[in-house]
Order: sequence, then C-alpha cells, then structure tokens
Amino acid sequence: MNKGLFRLVLTVVGLIIFAQIGIRVSARIGTSERARIVEPTPTPTPSAKTTPTPARTDEESEVVKVETELVNLNVRVIDRYNRPINDVRQNDFKIYEDGALQTIDFFSRSEVPTNYTLVVDNSGSLRFQIEKVIDAGKILVNTNRPDDQTSIIRFVSRDKITVQQPFTSNKTDLLDSLDDLYIEGGQTAIIDAVYLAVENIDDHEKGSKDERLRRALILVSDGEDRDSYYNEKQLFDRLRESEVQIYVIGFVKDLSSEKGFISKSPQGKAKAFLERLATETGGKAYFPDSINELSGIATDIGKEMRTQYSIGYIPTNDRKDNTYRNIKVVVDDGPGGQKRIPVTKAGRIAAPDTPPAQTKAKTE
Repeated sequence: MNKGLFRLVLTVVGLIIFAQIGIRVSARIGTSERARIVEPTPTPTPSAKTTPTPARTDEESEVVKVETELVNLNVRVIDRYNRPINDVRQNDFKIYEDGALQTIDFFSRSEVPTNYTLVVDNSGSLRFQIEKVIDAGKILVNTNRPDDQTSIIRFVSRDKITVQQPFTSNKTDLLDSLDDLYIEGGQTAIIDAVYLAVENIDDHEKGSKDERLRRALILVSDGEDRDSYYNEKQLFDRLRESEVQIYVIGFVKDLSSEKGFISKSPQGKAKAFLERLATETGGKAYFPDSINELSGIATDIGKEMRTQYSIGYIPTNDRKDNTYRNIKVVVDDGPGGQKRIPVTKAGRIAAPDTPPAQTKAKTE
C-alpha cells in the first residue's frame, strides 16, 4: 500500500510539474507571436522610382512652326480724269500675285493711321523754292489725324542726311523742325536719302502691332542725283521689300532739257526717275510749274494718303525665298461702264524674316 501510494504521489507531482512547464512554454510562444503581430518587422521604404520617358519619335519631337505673312496693299482707285473713286466694294476687287488669284482677308475703306516721312532736298538747287516748300510741309502736317505720325529728313550730300525730327504726332515739334530747314551747298544724294528714309520708316514700323498702318514718303527735290553711294537698282530692290508709298514733288523745270547724242536730258532723266519712284510704289508724282501750286499739291497729297482702300491677303505661295512677286489689282467697271483704274505697288519681294543690316541715317 505504501509503495502504491508513493507511486501515485510521484505521478501526481510529475503531472503538476509537466503542466507548469507546458504553461510557461506556451506563454513564451504566445508572447512571441503577439510581438510579431503588434510590432511587425519594419520594411525599408522603397526608393522613388523614375519612370523613364518613352523615346519620342521624330514625328513627335519635330516642332512644326507655321508662319503666315499678310501682304498689305494700299490701293487708290481713280477714273479717266484722275479723280478718286471712293465707293468701290470688296467684291469689285480681284488681287493676283504672279497670275494666281488671291483671297482677300482684310478690306477697309475707312481711314487708318498714316505714318509718313517728309524728305526735303536742302541743296542749292532748291534755294528759290525752300520757303514755299516749308509752307507746303506745314499744310501737310496740319492735315494729320491724332494717330498719324510724321518724321522729317533733311538731305544734301551723302554725308549730310539727317533726321531733323524723329517720328512724332506732336504738330508743334514738326512745325518747328520745318522752320529749321536751310539751304546748304553740296552734291545732291537723292538715292541715298530715299533709301535711308525707307529704312527709317520700316525700323519705326517694326514695333507696331497694327498691320493696317499706311506708310508713305513725300520727297521734295529736283530729282537730279550727283553723289549717292547706292545706285538706282539697289534702291528699287529695297523699295520692293517695303510697303512704303512715295509721293513726289519734283522741281525739274530748271534742269537742262538738252539731250545728249544717245542719252536723256538731265530734266528728262530726273523726271523719269521721280515718276518711277511714284509708279512702282503706288504713289503719285507732281511736277509744279510754279511754286504757287505747292499749297494745292500738299492738300491733294493729304487727301490721297487717306482716300485709299486697305487690302490684305495671305499669299498662296508662302515661301520666303527672296524672289520678286508681281502684283496685279483688277477692279470691275462701275455703273454705266465707268472705268475704274486701281493704282498700287507693282510687286513685292518675298524676303526672309531677317533682312541684312543697313546703313542708318544720322539723327540730329
């Protein structure tokens, strides 16, 4: 009995000890599991990944830049007797460039701002006319509208071409500058004066956003060139690149009318040159017989510059290949078969965007 009881006691004690060991092991395992749940092993923060930009195809990477060039024409319409006609409709006009009919994108009969330069010969050949020339200049200036701008260039020889008054709308400044003109000796350089005046006008217009502006040059001279650096070909090539209209007051009467054996007379040569300046730019030439005609001529020029049609088109041939393009304007006949004659520039140069640098006139 005692042995059996002893064994029973040992068995019970063993079971108790085993049970306690099992509980401790289980508690440790549970604690470890809870630790893994509550405090997970930190995962390294992934570094930012840069998604590679797909390689662009040539078609995608090429930037196509399309530029359009609005060609502006200032067109006078006259009848057989050189009287202006001011009731022509847009549908009555047809514009051709190198024979190709163009679509008219802009049309206006209303007055638009006019920027013009008075280019006045101050050489000895105009010593008897200078006072009347100044008076005529004042008549022109006084016809200016508030948005018009005018500059005055005085010239004698190639080294005496000065901007007497830069572009301004201030009539007082312009009138004062006209009063400061004076005669001076020297070999006349008309071609250089016109060339540099056109450069001056175009430079001034570069800052303008109004493509409808009229650009004009009013030349007062006897037309006889004696000292220019540029020649006639260079001048007319430059004029074809510009939109400047030229109005001429030519005092050619005092030049010799005697012809050479195979050459024109000085008077004939000067008149032909001045007429060509006006014709190729869509302007007009006046040859007064008397200085008393100047006031009427000045008034007429003021009207001519403003009673015009502004027409714009985007050429079907948009290449800027520095070639000359012939321009032809056709106007349908008016009521009763009235002949309506358009006057504008003969053509244009499809010049690149960046023309070569040119010599500038001096500014006083």
